[in-house]
Amino acid sequence: MSKTNPGNFFEDFYVGQILSHATPRTLTEGDVSLYTALYPMRFAVQSADSFAMDIGFEAAPIDDLLVFHMVFGKTVPDISLNAVANLGYADCKFVRPVYPGDTVSTKSKVIGIKENSNGKTGVVYVRSTGRNQTGEIVLDYVRWVMVRKKDSSSPAPEADVPELPNRVDPCHLAGTIPIIEPEAYSNDLAGSPYRWDDYEVGEKIDHVDGMTVEEAEHQMATRLYQNTAKVHFNKHTEQEGRFGKRLMYGGHVISMARALSFNGLANGFHIAAINGGRHVSPCFAGDTIYAWSEILEKADIGERTDVGALRVKTIAVKNQSCADFPGKTEDGYHESVMLDLDYWLVMPR
Repeated sequence: MSKTNPGNFFEDFYVGQILSHATPRTLTEGDVSLYTALYPMRFAVQSADSFAMDIGFEAAPIDDLLVFHMVFGKTVPDISLNAVANLGYADCKFVRPVYPGDTVSTKSKVIGIKENSNGKTGVVYVRSTGRNQTGEIVLDYVRWVMVRKKDSSSPAPEADVPELPNRVDPCHLAGTIPIIEPEAYSNDLAGSPYRWDDYEVGEKIDHVDGMTVEEAEHQMATRLYQNTAKVHFNKHTEQEGRFGKRLMYGGHVISMARALSFNGLANGFHIAAINGGRHVSPCFAGDTIYAWSEILEKADIGERTDVGALRVKTIAVKNQSCADFPGKTEDGYHESVMLDLDYWLVMPR
């Protein structure tokens, strides 16, 4: 009897299934340093204890997306070890800050399944919840992933696709960060004079900068998150796969786009929620990533007067400048588009 884990195939999932994922992860300042080395993150709240503490945090919180990747990575051996691709996200809420020394662990519930028409793969929908060492929820999100079938002739289960909200209600964002002191928030140290009031719905921002991703970087990042998906690491098997080479973890593109968005959204110091996201096309080593954003909506956060929320759509493209804002048209996405991410960004007022 084999003692190794081959991962779950599409036939192994069923609606209502609970998956308790192995290996809790204590996040350290070392993780933060490596994450900063991999992505050009410059947001002041996550960069300096002094800045964060001046406005009301306990210390510099760990970057929201580093928390996301760590929680996500726990789920891979049970959900997406045999994945063809991670497809999208919805209803993602960053519930409370995580600080160095906190430990995160993850459980998931299967909330939907649907076999694809080719009979060789299916889509699995899961809700994953990350908790800290005291059991408090730090992150809760839905994702859907295309998973290989072990036997293409096996009968297909009845399709059960969950209904998901098209956005997180901003009234749920109030508790995701402490009350901050806007007067103590230094625009100069943060790197931009533009706060929540300075942005307009419909405004588009070209983040200008581009960054080429190397093979070692995206594999190092994925190992940092303990993400074991075969498509990211195994050149031997993936040269026989759909693309003929290793596929970059989609979260790497998300973090790179977020880092690039500093140029234009420097005071957007906290991602409070991801309303939806889609990995439109793959990214490979050697591709250069650019990003642009559009302000979709502005909202109050409950009764809070210290911060407001911007609903932002960020598009990441490869090997294409964003001067013309390539994105989705009536005929589909521009060929350069890799990521379409819709999220709530918190800014001081």
